[in-house]
Amino acid sequence: MAEENQTDSKPDGIENLKVLENIDVELTVEVGRTEITIRDLLRLNEGSVVELERLAGDPLDILINNTKIAKGEVVMIGERFGVRFGEIVDPEKRMESL
Repeated sequence: MAEENQTDSKPDGIENLKVLENIDVELTVEVGRTEITIRDLLRLNEGSVVELERLAGDPLDILINNTKIAKGEVVMIGERFGVRFGEIVDPEKRMESL
């Protein structure tokens, strides 16, 4: 009889995912990074340009809670920017970075 009850219920993994579905996470799209001195930081003003390490046309990093999950590209959706996901980071590699 206990076996019958187990077949009628959903697998534990699916129920666990349902609990997580409404948790907010922060999605960030990173164009690039660089390091500058405090002297250069203090000299920045309107119209200043800071060169990043990434080349024009390179895919952007997509991060969830500061963990890289994919690479993508910027797209226009009407009047707004969006991001198209490209290469997805293997879930096992994502777990290694936590």
